[in-house]
Amino acid sequence: MALSSHAKINLTLKVNYKNKKKLHEIQSYFCLIDLVDKIKIKKIKSIKDKILFKGPFAKFVNKSNNSILSLFTLLRRLGVISNFYSVTVVKNIPVFAGLGGGAANVATILKYLFKRRINRSLLNQVEEKVGSDLKLFFFKQGFMKNLGLITNIKKKHKLFFLLIQPNVKCSTKEIYARVKNYSQKKRLEENRIKTKSKFISHLSKSSNDLQSIVEKKYPIIKELLINVRNNKGCYFSRITGSGSVCYGLFNNQIQAKKALNNLKIKYPKFWSTLAKTV
Repeated sequence: MALSSHAKINLTLKVNYKNKKKLHEIQSYFCLIDLVDKIKIKKIKSIKDKILFKGPFAKFVNKSNNSILSLFTLLRRLGVISNFYSVTVVKNIPVFAGLGGGAANVATILKYLFKRRINRSLLNQVEEKVGSDLKLFFFKQGFMKNLGLITNIKKKHKLFFLLIQPNVKCSTKEIYARVKNYSQKKRLEENRIKTKSKFISHLSKSSNDLQSIVEKKYPIIKELLINVRNNKGCYFSRITGSGSVCYGLFNNQIQAKKALNNLKIKYPKFWSTLAKTV
């Protein structure tokens, strides 16, 4: 059986300050989408894990130093597993894109190994190793209050997206290093997200604090976002996370598909697809 490892989209992203660990504290509304990597995993009689990456984005993954190998190494050091594993990952999620593919793979394997019963201490240790967005992949839709606290959004809204990525690979470390200004912390206002229309209106009035930095470094990102936003039915367009994938939030799937066709004509060499919330 193949496991589905879902990508995420940051619907908003606010950078608040640097904490004592020199990490940027952020707040973000986010959701998982139906763009997935497929993972097959099984125990093997070996003294070494066998990790194989296939699919359209496999060539961009470091075969000898990746998040899955780091996970298994850490789990054995902590004494919570003793077996070795064969893992095949079909990489359909672009890398260096802001979609969290690597963290999603780790979260998916953790759920498989521990049947979704993962204690907080272990999760924190894995997160320190593979990245602060790991916790996001245990929620379908949520609000990240800070790096350590996520609130589940109980009322799930069905959202439709167009995604497009130019031939650009963004370095998260480099983008965050360019942050000069910080946003004021906000609290989750439940009354603003109870209905889909209220939720979208609330999102539309916000932004991604990293977007202007990415646009300045890669002008094609700014051009793409304008072209996405100019399509009928698009509420707004943004980048997700610190990466190079641009997305538009659309009123419905039909309008998103029409926009996708328009953009494929204009940018035939760019990766693009449709997606929706899970």
